[in-house]
Amino acid sequence: MAVHDGSEYAQRFCGLTQISNIPDRTTIWTFENRIGEAGARALFDGVADQLMRRGYIARGGQIIDATLVPAPKQRIRSHEKDIIEQQATPADWKPAQRRQKDVDATWTKKHGKSHFGYKLSINVDKRYKVIRAIETSTASVHDSRHFEQVLDPYNTSQNVYADRGYASQAREADLRQRGNRPEIQRKGARNRPLSDCQKRRNHRIAKIRARVEHVFGAIEQMGGMLIRTIGQARANVKMTMMATCYNLKRLVYLRRARIEAF
Repeated sequence: MAVHDGSEYAQRFCGLTQISNIPDRTTIWTFENRIGEAGARALFDGVADQLMRRGYIARGGQIIDATLVPAPKQRIRSHEKDIIEQQATPADWKPAQRRQKDVDATWTKKHGKSHFGYKLSINVDKRYKVIRAIETSTASVHDSRHFEQVLDPYNTSQNVYADRGYASQAREADLRQRGNRPEIQRKGARNRPLSDCQKRRNHRIAKIRARVEHVFGAIEQMGGMLIRTIGQARANVKMTMMATCYNLKRLVYLRRARIEAF
């Protein structure tokens, strides 16, 4: 989550009128280092508890999706990459150079384009668009790897929505065994295109799945997805804080808009 100075940031994010009350970058950086991954997760859980106490429990079904979280691209030579993949550090790297190299972020391709960084998987409830569960990883991990980890057993609806990247017969069978109703988009295969019925079903699911894209868009507006930390551990803190801040803002919106919990 990017932190900016100035009155515009105060108005849009902090809601503060006095610029002097806004913590600067160094203060935020020090705070994140002190709390670590466990502290960031505790904050996420704390906001979740506030939502629960006010009656905003997970309702209407759950939507699972993942987004790429970009990191600054690293210039690592091919022979250095081979050494790093063996969990070692190139001998010619100086300590200062090592501290500036992110060896945890990875490359992946999406829609034909290459991306470098990390990945954030989330579970959003359909009713309130609150993030109920998160998992973080490096970018090259497939979206579906975190599906089971972010499932919410407490949603009041049995419906589980996801795009075609999560489709598999084994997963749908597992969901039914758990008591869920899989609403995962179908994907065509070679010489087996989708039927008109399957296309209509995909379209129906897509309209519901769009709600999770609203969440990613809101996080982007809060300062952007780009993270400038080094390593998976600090990236985990950043991504967890993104979700925490989104939920906190969502709670404020639900209260101000007088959206009743039911």
